[in-house]
Amino acid sequence: MQIKELASLITPSKLTGNEQAKIKGIQIDSRKVNEGDLFICLTGSLKDGHDYARQAIDNGATALVTEKRLEVEVPQLIVKNSRLAMAIIADHFYQHPSKELKVIGVTGTNGKTTTTYLLEKILNDHGCSTGLMGTIEMKIGGQIYPVLNTTQDAADLQKSFRQMKDEGENYCVMEVSSHALEMGRVKGVHFRTALFTNLTQDHLDYHGTMERYREAKGLLFSRLGNTYASSEAERSYAVLNADDPASEYFARMTSAQVITYGINNEADVRAHNIRITSQGTAFTLSTFKGEQDVNLKLIGKFNVYNALGAVAAALLENIPLEEIVSSLERTGSVQGRMEVVDEGQPFLVLVDYAHTPDGLENALSTISEFAEGQIFSVFGCGGDRDRTKRPQMGEIAARYSDYVFVTSDNPRSEEPEAILDDIEPGLLEAGLTADQYEKISDREEAIRRAIDKAGPKDVILIAGKGHETYQIINGTTRHFDDREAARQAIRGRRT
Repeated sequence: MQIKELASLITPSKLTGNEQAKIKGIQIDSRKVNEGDLFICLTGSLKDGHDYARQAIDNGATALVTEKRLEVEVPQLIVKNSRLAMAIIADHFYQHPSKELKVIGVTGTNGKTTTTYLLEKILNDHGCSTGLMGTIEMKIGGQIYPVLNTTQDAADLQKSFRQMKDEGENYCVMEVSSHALEMGRVKGVHFRTALFTNLTQDHLDYHGTMERYREAKGLLFSRLGNTYASSEAERSYAVLNADDPASEYFARMTSAQVITYGINNEADVRAHNIRITSQGTAFTLSTFKGEQDVNLKLIGKFNVYNALGAVAAALLENIPLEEIVSSLERTGSVQGRMEVVDEGQPFLVLVDYAHTPDGLENALSTISEFAEGQIFSVFGCGGDRDRTKRPQMGEIAARYSDYVFVTSDNPRSEEPEAILDDIEPGLLEAGLTADQYEKISDREEAIRRAIDKAGPKDVILIAGKGHETYQIINGTTRHFDDREAARQAIRGRRT
């Protein structure tokens, strides 16, 4: 493809240099540029891609997309907004792959990963070939690929869509983060369905306020198709949580047909008679396609919401309700989502990704419904992120736990002890005394102390990192896995 063809897509823009220069690929990381690639110079708060143009050219870049004229010898497509240009160019370069797939996007503060995994399982069991993109991994054609962000940048995203289609996939189920929406990463993506899980406090370090955070999520729904198709396959849908106040805002934002799910309020897909145990969750499912009893292996009311969202989206694909329920009942826990660590010990150890106030309360309130012994919580808060949630999470942990171990999450550039000090007022506000909690900055040691302290029928929740296999301390990334640390501590306790 020639650079002049891509230049014709962007108005206004200016192309300098050889108009016939051929483009073989698209890159935004100068280190990954290969011979014949188009390098797009993105501006950001930390780095400016224009500063890496020379390195990209040295690595073989045939042309550049820039926001200002550079003194270089290769053609430049000069645009007002390189991120928007990237979305337009990538969609065209990879031949509009999202229009050939049925793309289902899931957004919300909590529950995105579990909901996408449940929906992927339902679709695959029904015989649909389905790709997956999310926080833990990307799946294409049965292969698993590592991910850096929950939602990829537009160039990589469109490339992944094309790979999915070429591998024979007909669906893509993907997590859509608020950062991705705010930064325009999913501009140009043709979504079949947009699904909303919930909106609670998170990422205020980036968005500033809950209103702006909500507005970022709303972009997904406002971009659903604004025309109505007679063909069922061309229709767009918004699947909204009827129990979350933000859903009313999203319903106003979209032209798509709205399908609701929930527990407390009237909804098109609803759960009744919920029973939670340490082994799973049972409920009665009522939908616009019938009613059935469900027995999930997943634990907790929040997982009922995740299942309801997946059910609603699956029903829109005309999958029989009986098949949907059968798939749900065969699905085990998702990595790092109320994941059981079992080494034969007489107490329960759960690892969960809960890293927000709402996520931590969901996990601990669920445990409180079935715990026969004491509840021990091990958690921390990330450094260089929203500080206002730290005492809130301390208060929540104290309210539901018999004993709390406050420890490091990913301190990043902050001093771990300072983060623990920010959490402590919440513990004290909830009425914990000095003999009911410990501050231990070494996460491995905190996990070991909790396991040493637990007795028969007690429950330990290790929250915050879930599936993650690293810690960032003083800017250095090291291997760390809560599940590995817990297993080692349990085995060590035996000896």
